[in-house]
Amino acid sequence: MHGKWLKVLVHASTWFAPVLCPIIVYLIASDRDVKRISLQALLFHVIIGAFIWISSILSFVIIGIPFLIIFGLMAIICPIKGILRALNEQEYHYPFTRWAVK
Repeated sequence: MHGKWLKVLVHASTWFAPVLCPIIVYLIASDRDVKRISLQALLFHVIIGAFIWISSILSFVIIGIPFLIIFGLMAIICPIKGILRALNEQEYHYPFTRWAVK
């Protein structure tokens, strides 16, 4: 039960501490699944941040605007899906991170 709420906290950290919270949870958690989710969330936040940054630079070119919209929506929708899966005690993998953290 304790791990469930740590997973919810890590997924929800998108809106208040997207880098700091997953690092802290990773360091204090003893559950292997919580550590995996923390690393995935941290990596997802870094990758999505980079994609949004690159898309905003490319927004001066027409192609950057659709990517900016897509990555912005992913930054909102993926953590919400993670929260809902954590509350239902189901496994969730962030996109772009499955290859890095297993």
